[in-house]
Amino acid sequence: MRMIASTLTTDRLVLRHPQASDLRAYTAYCVSTRTRFTGGAFNAVQAFDKFSAMIGHWALRGFGRYVITRDGQPIGHVGPLQLDANEAPEMTWTLWDAAHEKQGFALEAAEAVRDHLLRDQGWDHLVIRIDPGNTASRRLAQKLGARFADDPAPQWLPGAVTYWLMAEVPA
Repeated sequence: MRMIASTLTTDRLVLRHPQASDLRAYTAYCVSTRTRFTGGAFNAVQAFDKFSAMIGHWALRGFGRYVITRDGQPIGHVGPLQLDANEAPEMTWTLWDAAHEKQGFALEAAEAVRDHLLRDQGWDHLVIRIDPGNTASRRLAQKLGARFADDPAPQWLPGAVTYWLMAEVPA
């Protein structure tokens, strides 16, 4: 496997490894109702634990979720999560504050990660699991080119719908 980039840059965003300075913004997200589709809200201690896991994922797996930054400020995260090494990595994305919605940031960031992993790194696919009520994320998955899969929901996200994001097959 080639080296996963530690930083990705788009026209408007920089995607980078999580840093300690991101914890305040991440905690504000975790204690808010924005986490309703991901098992929250959480308290500050749980936010710290979750953020520590996000940082540690890079060390343990060699890849992980990037913090999305705009003008140097953290606004969300995007990228692969693999809790079980026997399962495909899951593509995830979240904007931490509603003020950053409806500007195309999540799609722009997710496209950059998708292209880096599936095209540049040669990964064959990513799985995407979404709470069925999260229509914005379902639309984003479709915009990324993901296809609905009739897979059972994982135990940790009952009722989730699954999409597969496949690498392009060369002609």
